[in-house]
Amino acid sequence: MIRRNRIAIAVAGGMAAVLALVMWTSNATGLQGRTVAQTEQVGAAAQGDYGDVQEPLAPPTSEEAAPAEEPAEEPAADAPEGQAAPAPSGPQVTLVGKSVPKMGEVVQDGDGRTLYRFDKDTPDPAKSNCEGQCAVTWPPVLSNGTPQLQGVDPALVSTVKRADGTEQVTLDGWPLYTYAKDEAPGQWKGQGVGGTWFVVQPDGKRNVECLPPGVTPPAA
Repeated sequence: MIRRNRIAIAVAGGMAAVLALVMWTSNATGLQGRTVAQTEQVGAAAQGDYGDVQEPLAPPTSEEAAPAEEPAEEPAADAPEGQAAPAPSGPQVTLVGKSVPKMGEVVQDGDGRTLYRFDKDTPDPAKSNCEGQCAVTWPPVLSNGTPQLQGVDPALVSTVKRADGTEQVTLDGWPLYTYAKDEAPGQWKGQGVGGTWFVVQPDGKRNVECLPPGVTPPAA
């Protein structure tokens, strides 16, 4: 009887041990599964937060970072030491010989301004005696080349060098001028001024028409 009780107790203890082992194994497996699942969730969350982050760009090289240098401007050419820079010559001009009402035969430039000659100049050799303030009131007709001609004999046209080095156009040897007080094309307010300034004709002679009162026509 006692032996059977011991057997029964041993069997019951063995069954309890087996049951305890099964329960421990089940709990361990569940815990491991939860741990793996939690680890996967954490990894997924981390990937969701940082998976799209791009790698930082490599820093630019010294050649890329340095701005391109602009080419240095070449200095303008200067005149030789001790010499002044050459003054620009006047533009090419046009001489137009024509007949106008009241005045008759005249010479105008390409803008229609009346041209004059000065009796104190000399035609042979050609020389201008109008300098300083005179040249401000009576601007010389300057040219850097052969003037274009309309109604004027080319054989009568030339140039003479002025004191400042510019070239003044001449007609039959007489240096030509405009008048600062002629405010519009076709005017001839300089006619007869001082008894020495006259509108010039296409042949280089004085035009003695429309002289102001008191001015006597000079001898030819």
